Amino acid sequence: MNRHPLVRLLLLVGLFSGRVFAAIEAGFAERDITPEIGQERPGGYGKVFHHKFLDPCKVRVAVFADGARTVVLVGIDALTISRRVVQEARAEITRLTQIPGDAVMIAASHSHSSGPVGMVQPGEYDAAPELVRKLAYEQSSLADAAYLAKVVRQIADGVKAAADARVPAKIGFGVGHEDKVGFNRRVRMKNGQTWTNAGVGNPDVVDYAGPIDPAVGVIGAWNMQGRLLGTVVNYALHTNISPDGISANWTYHLEQTIQGALNAKVPVVFLAGACGDISKIDTLTPFERPTEEQWMQIVGGRVGAEAVKVLLTMPRGTDVALNSRAKVWPIRRRLPSPATLQRARALVAAGKPAGNPALTEWTFAKETLMVEYLGNVSPEVEVEVQVIQIGPAVYVSNPAEYFVEYGLDIKKRSPFPFTFPVELANGGVGYVPTEEAFGPGGGGYETRLTSYSNLEITAGRQMADAGVALVKELKPGPVPGRPRVKQPGLPWLFGNVPAQVD
Repeated sequence: MNRHPLVRLLLLVGLFSGRVFAAIEAGFAERDITPEIGQERPGGYGKVFHHKFLDPCKVRVAVFADGARTVVLVGIDALTISRRVVQEARAEITRLTQIPGDAVMIAASHSHSSGPVGMVQPGEYDAAPELVRKLAYEQSSLADAAYLAKVVRQIADGVKAAADARVPAKIGFGVGHEDKVGFNRRVRMKNGQTWTNAGVGNPDVVDYAGPIDPAVGVIGAWNMQGRLLGTVVNYALHTNISPDGISANWTYHLEQTIQGALNAKVPVVFLAGACGDISKIDTLTPFERPTEEQWMQIVGGRVGAEAVKVLLTMPRGTDVALNSRAKVWPIRRRLPSPATLQRARALVAAGKPAGNPALTEWTFAKETLMVEYLGNVSPEVEVEVQVIQIGPAVYVSNPAEYFVEYGLDIKKRSPFPFTFPVELANGGVGYVPTEEAFGPGGGGYETRLTSYSNLEITAGRQMADAGVALVKELKPGPVPGRPRVKQPGLPWLFGNVPAQVD
């Protein structure tokens, strides 16, 4: 791959001086993956279709290179991303750019208003019994094969464009704080259970069942003349707002806020933090909720404004080490009990009811039959945990809707000054709750066994431990600092006078 002339010069100087120069380059790009009107809208266990357009869905890419290594961060406006799509995209990226696939992190934002990526994948149930096949393809959220192929192409093309756009850069790192738009949606109830979205104002709610992560993690890249090239933002909050139309969700307003405030129409790569139990719904608030469209503007605006504050004040540097690690291993599925299966068969056989709560029970019965089939044909799921280092920052992936407690634990155990968990990356395995959530005081639909969420109860701890172990194989780079005063300044002539009293 051709290097920028300035980078080649710095590398030569480094070779002849005996020093290793960290001549960092950065490139950003974006590509369109907006679905068409009439295509399926993901995010539930049934079929819903798009009938209106609000704003575009995108692939957003950041590429960093130092002459020895290249690492890539890809954020896509999508509910999830399958392991197969990740593998196909990585293979195409390597073909186009020679960047190794294990240096590429691809993460879905979890937008519930994006394109048809599933949960059910094309061909996944072709060999299933007829009843299960119909439940999967006719009654469930189904990915569109042509749309997935488009996503693969646009990811690969976006990475190539970002790689080709690389220039010598100065990189900054920082963390902001936003705690007014994200809430733990799981709450303790008076009956001793934990419920998800128990209803705003419900008098039986005792307290939040868990914490939030208010950190807004930001990396910014500027060219050597000081022009912003792009930014990467990490924040732990579901993009499950439900506007009436196709949308990147609140990440669109995050992007608009940053671009508008800085007068720079540059890519904003959003990577969701561990937020499987975090949403914009505050169950304990006494106030009426805004509309979904208002919520998108509020959340994206506040997170974006915090990112802008961080970008405006972060020191920048060029001594930025790059590295990556990954671990791939199988995790077993949980399977329904014989009694649960028997009840599910009876509910499905009785026919799909018209309204809740019967429809909810029928839906979970449908999912029970589907997960039984998956467990029989593939009792284990391939899982990847990846870490990508950019100087003093490290991104730690998982393929789950990962509970926030795990993300906070990874941060606590990491030796890096900036540690950013990234969920729904390099695959999609559904909800991965804490082990406590499955205990006597647990509950909530995230713990329900479905075709989407079915890993063994220890999966979350396995992922956290794997991520921390990989992080500890790496050495944090230096945090850029502000230039120190070289010599004391002279007093202002109008300021160095005594007080006048007459």
